[in-house]
Amino acid sequence: MTLTNTRKAQFVSSGLGRHFTSPRKARDKKKTQTLVKFPAAELRRRHLLVQMQRLMNPTPSQIQCSPSTVPCGPSGEADDMNMADDLDFMDFAGAEVEISEEISSNKPTDSVISSQKRHILPDRSTDTLYAKWCKLIPTLVDPQLKYYARTLGQALEKTHDVISACGTHSCIRKTTNILCLFFDSNLPQVLLHHGLFPTAPSQPRMAVLVDLLSLYRALFECSCDAINALTSALKTHYSRRGFQVTDSRGEIIQEPFRRGLGHAVQWYDVLQVEIEHQVDAALQQNRDHVASLQRSKPPDPEGSTSTLLQHGRCAPLLVQRCPACFGSTLFGRPINQGADIHVATDGNFHHRHRRSAGDCPRFYEPTYFLPKQFVDAVGSRIDAQRKQPAKVHAPLVPDEAIDLCENAYQAADGKKQKAAMDSFDDTGIMALICRHDIPLFFANIDSPGEQQKYSVSLIEHLFTLLPPQATVVTLYDVGCVLARSLSKFEILPRDVLSRLRFVTTAMHAYGHEWACQLVHNPRMCIGLGLSDGEGTERLWSRFVCLIGVECSSSRQRRLWLIDRQATAIGSEMKADLGDWIKRRLKRGIKDQGSAALDTITRCETSVEELQAQWADQRQLQLSIRAHAPARLRKELDTVLALQADLDASDHALQATKTLLENEAASDDTIDVLESLQRGHDRLMTKVEALYSSLNVHDRFPELDGVNLDFVRVLLMARDLKMNIRKRAIASFFEWDKLDRAVGGSQQTLGTKLHQHTRKAIAKRQPALMTAITKFNSYCERLESLYDPTWNIPLPTPLPTKLAELRGDQTLMQDVWITPSMGEVPRWLEDSDIRDGIRALLKHERCLEEQARLGMEAGNLCHFFGEELTALELSLRLPTNARFLVPLQQKHSTFMRLQMRWSNPLASSAQFMSHVEQALDRATVYSEAPRNTAPQLASVTIQDPIEDEPVLPDMDDLVEIEPEQAALADILEGDTAGAGFEEDQDLLSSVCANVVWHTPEVHSHVVMSGHVATRTTSATAPFPCQIFEPRDISFLASPTAFLNDVCINGCAILLQMDISNPTVAIFSTHDLPRIRYNVTDDMLWHNTSWTHYWEKDVWVLPIHRPSNVGHWVLCVIYLSRKELHLFNSLAERKPWRHDVKDIMKLVCRLLIVARHCNKEVHIDLDGWVARPLTIEPLQTNGYDCGVWILAVIIAVLHRQEIMGLREDEMSDLRYYLYARILSIPVD
Repeated sequence: MTLTNTRKAQFVSSGLGRHFTSPRKARDKKKTQTLVKFPAAELRRRHLLVQMQRLMNPTPSQIQCSPSTVPCGPSGEADDMNMADDLDFMDFAGAEVEISEEISSNKPTDSVISSQKRHILPDRSTDTLYAKWCKLIPTLVDPQLKYYARTLGQALEKTHDVISACGTHSCIRKTTNILCLFFDSNLPQVLLHHGLFPTAPSQPRMAVLVDLLSLYRALFECSCDAINALTSALKTHYSRRGFQVTDSRGEIIQEPFRRGLGHAVQWYDVLQVEIEHQVDAALQQNRDHVASLQRSKPPDPEGSTSTLLQHGRCAPLLVQRCPACFGSTLFGRPINQGADIHVATDGNFHHRHRRSAGDCPRFYEPTYFLPKQFVDAVGSRIDAQRKQPAKVHAPLVPDEAIDLCENAYQAADGKKQKAAMDSFDDTGIMALICRHDIPLFFANIDSPGEQQKYSVSLIEHLFTLLPPQATVVTLYDVGCVLARSLSKFEILPRDVLSRLRFVTTAMHAYGHEWACQLVHNPRMCIGLGLSDGEGTERLWSRFVCLIGVECSSSRQRRLWLIDRQATAIGSEMKADLGDWIKRRLKRGIKDQGSAALDTITRCETSVEELQAQWADQRQLQLSIRAHAPARLRKELDTVLALQADLDASDHALQATKTLLENEAASDDTIDVLESLQRGHDRLMTKVEALYSSLNVHDRFPELDGVNLDFVRVLLMARDLKMNIRKRAIASFFEWDKLDRAVGGSQQTLGTKLHQHTRKAIAKRQPALMTAITKFNSYCERLESLYDPTWNIPLPTPLPTKLAELRGDQTLMQDVWITPSMGEVPRWLEDSDIRDGIRALLKHERCLEEQARLGMEAGNLCHFFGEELTALELSLRLPTNARFLVPLQQKHSTFMRLQMRWSNPLASSAQFMSHVEQALDRATVYSEAPRNTAPQLASVTIQDPIEDEPVLPDMDDLVEIEPEQAALADILEGDTAGAGFEEDQDLLSSVCANVVWHTPEVHSHVVMSGHVATRTTSATAPFPCQIFEPRDISFLASPTAFLNDVCINGCAILLQMDISNPTVAIFSTHDLPRIRYNVTDDMLWHNTSWTHYWEKDVWVLPIHRPSNVGHWVLCVIYLSRKELHLFNSLAERKPWRHDVKDIMKLVCRLLIVARHCNKEVHIDLDGWVARPLTIEPLQTNGYDCGVWILAVIIAVLHRQEIMGLREDEMSDLRYYLYARILSIPVD
């Protein structure tokens, strides 16, 4: 028996078995290398030649067809035969054109069509086709201009099937078919003369109505590419009318117009661009002529400062794109005072191009994109410079802060891959815009990350088009990082670098360190006005519809699509410049400036003092000493992490111990547990020793003498706030990702990604909230340990609502860890000063914005006069006769701008004066009569329909913050109770009106200064009060400052002595609990003993930390809705913030009582705050605590204030001292 070598014929073995190798397939012996000739091949070739001859010379019988069908030849195409050669042409909607010819979906196939390999690069036939188009387009300019002149403002011409010269139409009709041969015009020119545009450069089989192409071109400018929708609509429309496009076999073609119409749309647009270039070239000659002939200077918008400026002109390209920015003739403003021009740059990595989509021949010269060779040359120069040693420079911002900014932003990391280069060859675009959001230039991104070469190349190209003395401010997300790179390496010429300044964008300022914001935040920089740099986001929102189309278009068509869309957007925004100035005057200067002035007035501090405080704040917070050493921060982080782990293990041990005690565990188990507890205690002791070994006092000798526990909590609060800031900024970035549809920087998230992002935010939110709560507890602990003699500013608690946290500037400020020299700075201690500084900066920016708007309005007027003069002159010169109609239309459109560009800073009378001057100048320059310029006839259609209802202006609508719309369900999902939303609304809207008039006295009885001596023991429900010898000594001394134990303990003793069931006295720690956002359970635990929900009068002592501290008092009358404010020094300013916190306390207490099933009535509308005294009662610095105890005595006696004098405070102090001594000693 012969064994075969197949698998099933192999022997079976145990284990892994024997290795089997598949046998090699035997060669087919029938195959040879002999050339085979197929029979009848020559006969088939001859048959195909005859068939082609018939197609080239059809007979009249072959031309006739059914009136309802249109045969298109054997190929099934509704286009010319040459179209079949364009195998790699990408249709207008970006879909890939298959190599196999288009066939009917229901057409039977006898054999399987083999798929061919796709061509990434265009082949020779495609190059030939595009070369024919490029050669044809210039020859179509004159026919297009003549057709446009013949049909502009007229009804469309009707094309007749039969051309006849008979006038009576009663003669016997005789039809003659004539073949016309034109020696002076080719077929495309003849078609265009009759309003038809060919779909092929030679031998076209289809032509499209020019007016249809013009309509689609306007539609594309207003929306986006929709050629597939147009072709499908045309096919459906003709089908419903009874017309079907079929092939030679009578079968319906599925897409008869797509390819041909796509060609026509693309090349018709190229023709229009060619006409615009020729018209603009003729107009530019007259612009230069007018500029050279003008002797008079434009009005000087700078007044006396014009002597410091120099005359110059920007390139015509920039002036035409934004005359408000680049139409000036005076340049040289210092960069530290706002510079001449503001631009913004940003990258977008969603405008990609798939590598497999291929490319087509170059058919369009982009006007916005920088050449790739220029960008690559800049990149090579940057790489070469980075290999050189860095220059020594004096940084404006500490490098530690810039490093943190660089780590926070992906844009600062050029090596970070944002797109898969194996799938995409173009990964995005980088834009440069002016401050009016008008696009200036683009750089095509073909690298994985946002490298600095793109922004640098855009800026460098901009400077080549500016006068040599022009200065520029560039707003960029990571402007601080790019500014440091340019100062360290010779990337840009020194002349350019000296006239360039970088700032960050306003919306993304929260991602930068506070020290960086002090220098690069546009709201804190002198001369920036209200420029925010966020116009790129608005530009991306208008480009979002192109993202899907660009991905699968050819590379050249992708650039064409973006460039043409940018042209349309720039033209629209240029016409909107006047409205832009009006909106900025109303919503920017008027609204924001008025609010800033109101805040400065309420601050009650002079502008000079606010400016001095702001300068002091910048100097201190920019110092290197303000940043803790990195080594110490790292060591502290390690100790704190170990401390957190030990706290968690202690919590687990306590929980285990409680569980075992309840279940009566064995003695061995208890011994093991106690051993673990002892080991844990030893570890805690070693951690404390490790913390002490860090030698914090050696690193910070200023902290020597400060309580070690206070220093420990202070440093932990400092590091925890850094962690909170990092987490919060990450959360803010996620908010931006959810809000990408509004910002437009990216495409709208789908449902799955949206939910994934929301879940990620919700997952990280508890950790952030826990960190904030812990930080607030540190603030409370620090206040309890605080000694004013240390002179260390206490940190401010953070809000627990993320929406408020985003706008809280204290989030960006580090915890102060060193004592302040002399007095504590007012900007750090006084919240009114901080509010006043912010308002001062806003007011200064509004004034700067108003000055810049005036300059831009003057630029518009000057440009309007010069451009109108050039247009009038062009219309009068006979050399521009062929461009008469386009110039007339441009003139008519430009004249309408005088109404749109008129604004409060440049009235319509000024524009009218420029019109008169333009006519006079054009008459002089052209030496023609003043009224000989041909005018374009305008057609006006009056609509008899009633006026539509006026819709509200979109600019006046209330803007909703992204987090309010996107995260409402997340932020509210963690709270319990159906009334939480209502409670939060109460807390956010609660307020009281402060009226600086003393309340009316309802009784003429005034308490006398003599207080009887009483000795009573403490009874329930009052909590036990413990007076240490140190506390008693404060009352015994006539000049000692009372502490919180004296205030709280004496208040309870007074309430025990003077019974009043309508009064509830709170602790001095209750208001800080509201400020530190304690939980409702903790608040209820510390206040429920007072039964405040049953009382009508609440007494709230308040401590204001300062150099020495100060005690004040608030008496709350619920039924009267009044707050009586007592301050023995009669100060007014601090009450503004205290009243807000007091009203929050009232609201929180009532809400907590309601949640605990207590009957309360919440009415927080119409509250009024009044002072109990408007004249100072105290002249020393230590009796404020005794004064508020005197007011408490009056309130307990149902009065409002006592009639004591300052010299009688020592008697009251002695009485309270004796009252404490009367308490029995345990």
